[in-house]
Amino acid sequence: MRTAIRNDGESRTVGAPSGTIPATGPAAAPVAANDDPPVRIAGRAEVPADAIPEPPAASVENPSPNLPSYPYFVASALLLLTQGFGMNMIAGNLPQLQGAYSATQNEAAWLIAAYLAPNVSLSIALVKVRNQYGLRRFAECSILFFMLVCILHLFVTDLSGAIAVRFVAGFAAAPLSSLGFLYMIEKLPPEKKLRYGIPAALTLIAVMPSLTRITFPTLFDLGGVHGLYIFELGLAMASFGAIYLLPLTSPPRIRAIERLDFISYPLIALGLGSMAVVLSTGRLYWWFEAPWLGELLVLSIVCLTLAIVIDLNREQPFIDFRWLLSPSMLHFTAVLLLFRLLLTEQTAAATNFFLVLGLQSDQLTGLYVVIALAAVTGGVACALLNRPGREPYIHFVCLLLIAVGAFMDSHATNLTRPHDIYVSQALMALASAMFLPPAMAKGIAEAFKRGPNHFLTFILVFLATQNIGGQLGSAVFGTMITLREKFHSNVLAQSITLTDPVVANRLSQLSATYGHRLTDRALLNVEGTSMLAQQITREANVLAYNDVFVLIAALSLFAAICLVLHLAFDTIRIRTQQDPATA
Repeated sequence: MRTAIRNDGESRTVGAPSGTIPATGPAAAPVAANDDPPVRIAGRAEVPADAIPEPPAASVENPSPNLPSYPYFVASALLLLTQGFGMNMIAGNLPQLQGAYSATQNEAAWLIAAYLAPNVSLSIALVKVRNQYGLRRFAECSILFFMLVCILHLFVTDLSGAIAVRFVAGFAAAPLSSLGFLYMIEKLPPEKKLRYGIPAALTLIAVMPSLTRITFPTLFDLGGVHGLYIFELGLAMASFGAIYLLPLTSPPRIRAIERLDFISYPLIALGLGSMAVVLSTGRLYWWFEAPWLGELLVLSIVCLTLAIVIDLNREQPFIDFRWLLSPSMLHFTAVLLLFRLLLTEQTAAATNFFLVLGLQSDQLTGLYVVIALAAVTGGVACALLNRPGREPYIHFVCLLLIAVGAFMDSHATNLTRPHDIYVSQALMALASAMFLPPAMAKGIAEAFKRGPNHFLTFILVFLATQNIGGQLGSAVFGTMITLREKFHSNVLAQSITLTDPVVANRLSQLSATYGHRLTDRALLNVEGTSMLAQQITREANVLAYNDVFVLIAALSLFAAICLVLHLAFDTIRIRTQQDPATA
């Protein structure tokens, strides 16, 4: 085997041994940019449980061996910030964007749906594209495409144009998160890639929603919607320079794309994209009132079913559904989905609670700062405590933190303000930052042990539980809040009668607000009744959010109990198998 160095600083390997698949990170399969025909590599990659191996020195040449590590860490943070800002810019600030585009709530929700529809599945295909065409070329083309899309945002003047550009942005932003992971672990030793690299990257991702909401009011006040897009373009240009100045290690390319992939992936993309649209808009258009919601859901089920049937009959499937449907993977998927549902309390419930009370985004800055600091603390704690085999115990602590935080939030009233939930939201942020790194590290190590096709299956599970799971959590809890609000409104309205002296006195106080403007007694009573109805609706919303917080706390405790029982069962089974007399 011999290694040749090209003028562009990348290495190409001639005669790489069959069965060797070096990996550079959690989203990196073996790649190398060269002009030779891609080499098909058979076999499986054996990876220790606590590390992703460095590429063999004989087959890979690092194009930047003398560069220090900290520029790569900065580049990783920059890429993840760019991707996180674009993703959360719309989702976290939808009310302000409604006014900017003169759109209703239902119309503005399509900005989120258009972004998620392609983004939710594209990373799966990009793994194969990167494997076949080379990491360096992939990184350069990806960031260039993203920068061009950011420039397109500057020419948007109406909602329809914004939706179209956000759809393209969903394509363009898909590679940034994987590139952020690769830059974070590029200079780390093999034994530290999963222990420190993964928690650091996931912590940055967890902090991004809070950072976006902190910076949004200032940027919006300075330049409106175009101010946001100009800031995103600046981040994209900085990322563009970082990628060209800091090349990544390029292992050998392999022939990853097959003909049937052009059938399997479109079906998976259409199925997951349709599901993302349904979950993003279903609660607003209401599930049983818009026929097209049912049509999209049927289309999603049909496409995913066809993709499963095709891949089950392939020698080299695009997604290994047999492994995906195995008991261990079903258990792993259920754990990821459950945590993602529970953690929507922070994004879909607690934040929206204050918006219902009439608070503005700039009044929540202190809360977002606390959440961001708690997320960083949780990431550091996870990096220090996480070891192979400790994942269930870390998850148990996370479940308890979520249960305590949600129970504390369930005592909210209409006088609750952001500083009253600093402690509870800090606990939720700690749980969010501590949960994902152990789960992802364990899944990556297991996937690489089984081979590159299993790695694609793991990517599908992770993306589906995080992206689709997040939208599912928002849809489920949002629907429950709507139903419970209607229930509490009816109960409160039935208990209020105008003959009640307390109600009559309250109505008189509310009517007096307009006393200096209106002289007609009938109009004053109408205005007072309207204000009383608004207060009833507000109290009903508070009670509905409290119901959701109680449900989240109960689900967290139930999951913690199930986890303890599962650990106890495994311990008894292992001891029974080790004791011949008992067996």
